Amino acid sequence: MSTLLERMEAFITEQELCDPGGRLLLTVSGGIDSMVMAHLLTAAGYDCGVAHCNFSLRGEESDEDEMFVRSWAADRDLLFYAKRFDTERYAEEHGLSIQMAARDLRYAWFRQVAREEGYDRIALAHNRNDLAETFLINLVRGTGLRGLTGIRPRQGELIRPLLFARREEIAAFARAEGIRWREDSSNRSVKYTRNKIRHEIIPAFEELNPSFVDTVAATAARLAGVDSIFARYIEEVRPQFLVEHGGRLMIPLEKLRQAPARAAILFELLSSLDFSPGTVGEILRALDSPPGKQFFSPSHRLIKDREFLIITPLAAGEEEKRYYIEEGATGITEPLRLRLSYLTRDEQFRIPASPDIAVIDRDRITWPLVVRRWQQGDYFRPLGMSGMKKLSDFFIDRKLSLDEKEKIWLITEGDFIVWIPGMRLDDRYKITDTTEKILQIEWLR
Repeated sequence: MSTLLERMEAFITEQELCDPGGRLLLTVSGGIDSMVMAHLLTAAGYDCGVAHCNFSLRGEESDEDEMFVRSWAADRDLLFYAKRFDTERYAEEHGLSIQMAARDLRYAWFRQVAREEGYDRIALAHNRNDLAETFLINLVRGTGLRGLTGIRPRQGELIRPLLFARREEIAAFARAEGIRWREDSSNRSVKYTRNKIRHEIIPAFEELNPSFVDTVAATAARLAGVDSIFARYIEEVRPQFLVEHGGRLMIPLEKLRQAPARAAILFELLSSLDFSPGTVGEILRALDSPPGKQFFSPSHRLIKDREFLIITPLAAGEEEKRYYIEEGATGITEPLRLRLSYLTRDEQFRIPASPDIAVIDRDRITWPLVVRRWQQGDYFRPLGMSGMKKLSDFFIDRKLSLDEKEKIWLITEGDFIVWIPGMRLDDRYKITDTTEKILQIEWLR
C-alpha cells in the first residue's frame, strides 16, 4: 500500500487538490478504481463520506452494487449517501444518451450532497487510462485545444486523486491488498464509444508504443499549458471580437478576416455558446458568402450579415404571439412599452417629430388593435406614398439585417398595418384636415 499511497499523497500535494484536514465526499460505484481510491483516501486520514449512485440500469446487479458499497462504508463507520435514478426516463425526456444522462444526474447530485453536508471536495476515481480515453473520444468527435488537455486533476470542487496511476497499477494494487470490488458487466460491451476505445483502440496503439497511455498524458499536460496561454490571449482580445449591442452579440467580419488563426479564435468564441466544431467550420466557409445565412446551436442562432456575425439566443414561438389593445387602454408593457393618449384636435396641436410617436386618426380605427411580429407577405402604404409596398422590400431599402427584421413588432387593425413602431405610419391612418379625434401612441423604449 505504501508505494501507491505515497504517490497519491505526493500527487495531491503537487496538484493542490485538497487540504490535509479537508472533508472529502468519495464517489464510490463499487468498481475497482473507486474502491481503491476509497481505501487510499481513508488510509491517508481524510475525513470521508461515501456517495453511491444507483442508475437502475442493470436490475439486481445495480442493487447489489449499492448494498456492497453501503456495507463497506458501514464497516468503517463512514457516512453513506445513496440515490436511485430513473436514468432511462431522464435520458428520454432530455434527449440524451444513457451515458450523458447518467453523467448529468450524478454530478448534480454529488454537488448537492457536498453542499448540504459540508464537504470541501468531491473525489472522483478517474485514472490515467481514463484521461487517454477522453483524449481520443474528443479527438474523434472534433474539439478545440481544451478538449485535447484530457481530464484535469481538479475542476472546482471536483478532484481526481488517482489521475497519476494507470489502470493496471490500480488492479495490481487491489489484488495485492485483497481489496474487493464489483464488476460492471456493461464495461465489457464495445457498443459504447469509451469501451470500444478502451478494449480495441488503445490496445492497438500500445502495440506501436507500449507507453501510449503515459505518452498521451504527457502530451495532454503540455497542451494544457498551451491552452492556458491561449485562453489568456482570448480573454484579452474578446472585447475586440465579441461586441454586445442591444441584447445581441456581434463579431465584426473584417476584424475576424484579418485575424491570425481566425479558425481557432472563432471556435473559442463560439464554443461557449454551444456551437459544434462542424458548425464553426461551416461559418468560416461562409464568411465571404452573401448575407442572410443562418447557423444554429442548441441555444443560439448566428446570422451572417453584411458586416457582422450576429448571435442571438433562441426564443421559441415568439413570432406567433399576439397582444391586444382594447379601446380605452392607456398603455401596455408587453411586448413593447406603449403609452396611449386620446386627444381632441385643436389649433395648438402639432405632430411630434419623433419616430417613436404615432399620431393616428382615431375614427379610422376598428378596435382592438393587435401587436404582432411581421410576417412574409405583409404589406402597407408607407406614410407619404400613394402605392402599397411589401414590408420585406421596405426593410431591404432600410438595409436592415435579418436579425433586426425579426425583432420588429407591428401594430395592426385586423389584416391592415397601422404603424411600424420607430419606423413608419401607414398613410391610410394619418390625420387630415378633417380629423377631430386623435390616438397618439408613444413607444417607451
